[in-house]
Amino acid sequence: MEQGSARQLRVQSSAGAVAETGAPELRVEGLVKRYTPQVSIGPISFEVYPGEYLSLLGPSGCGKTTTLRCIAGFETLSAGAIHLGYTRLDRVPAHKRNVGLVFQNYALFPHLNVYDNVAFGLRLARVERRELDRRVGAMLDLVGLGEVRQRLPHQLSGGQQQRVAIARAVIMEPRVILFDEPLSNLDLKLRLQMRRELRELQRRLGKTTIYVTHDQTEALALSDRIAVLSHGRIEQVGTPREIYERPATEFVANFIGTANLVKAQTLGVTDGRLSVEVGQGLRLLADWKGPVPGRSLLLMLRPERIRIGQRQNGPVENGFRGSLRDVTYLGEDLLLSVQVDPSLEFLVSTKSDASSRALAPGAQLDLSVAAADLHVLPT
Repeated sequence: MEQGSARQLRVQSSAGAVAETGAPELRVEGLVKRYTPQVSIGPISFEVYPGEYLSLLGPSGCGKTTTLRCIAGFETLSAGAIHLGYTRLDRVPAHKRNVGLVFQNYALFPHLNVYDNVAFGLRLARVERRELDRRVGAMLDLVGLGEVRQRLPHQLSGGQQQRVAIARAVIMEPRVILFDEPLSNLDLKLRLQMRRELRELQRRLGKTTIYVTHDQTEALALSDRIAVLSHGRIEQVGTPREIYERPATEFVANFIGTANLVKAQTLGVTDGRLSVEVGQGLRLLADWKGPVPGRSLLLMLRPERIRIGQRQNGPVENGFRGSLRDVTYLGEDLLLSVQVDPSLEFLVSTKSDASSRALAPGAQLDLSVAAADLHVLPT
């Protein structure tokens, strides 16, 4: 990406809206946190743009929460720098960093009601009473808590407690809001509801947001971009679609969704098509740009991109036949395990309808896949 103040980034949001931004709001440059000579994370580098929703996604212990705590000022960097606009943020005390943090457990004051929890920071800042009351009232209305302002935290639902925590962070008008797995303590139904509310609230506020999660579905649904971390390093940064459809590494392909990862041998490249061989003689074509790759490849194919159909007259591009081994019922969908040859098995996702539910192990299935849906990973 070109450097300089004129640099433009197009951010594709989960709602399809595109925003153009200039200079980054926050820059993390070569962040390293060492705990022992053998245990550290980093170097980690990424940028977040004004109004953008960036998720740090990865398994437990990958460094995403440590990165967030370094930005918030609760951890000291061993190396690297963090910039908020033109300010070197890692040299600023935590309470002066102008970032808001929503904790995983919300960290509400149990003896204070909703109003006083939200007003806490303004009181510390000695905001005049009339202005404080106006701002707290407006914030409670914004997050839908105006009618419960006198309740204590233990009298609220999990979703309401989360909204109090968000309101308390946002009312101080930070430039960046940090979320540390705020939905992990909620049940599935409430988590889905709060996911929608979080995204809608972030859009209304227009706040730059960094969101830590280990939940891939959550990251895909909420984010403008996702940074996938593994073992203290960033594997890939991209839009949800880029991360899912064009993973940069085998780890990303495996961690995001379900993937068929198949070893392949290169046969050649003709007219923008890469010819490969998988299993015991199955030849497939993949869209390809660039020179002929190395002999050994790793192909990624998402289960929902494999089509099931009747054998037609004439050849079908990337068509092959397999034997159904197992069917997993997933409600709306079925996940089929299909044996193509003794060394090759594919997972195939299909909608659960009358015809697919009638499938039984041993059925012979005609399958095909578009060349554009075969993605080549570096080995």
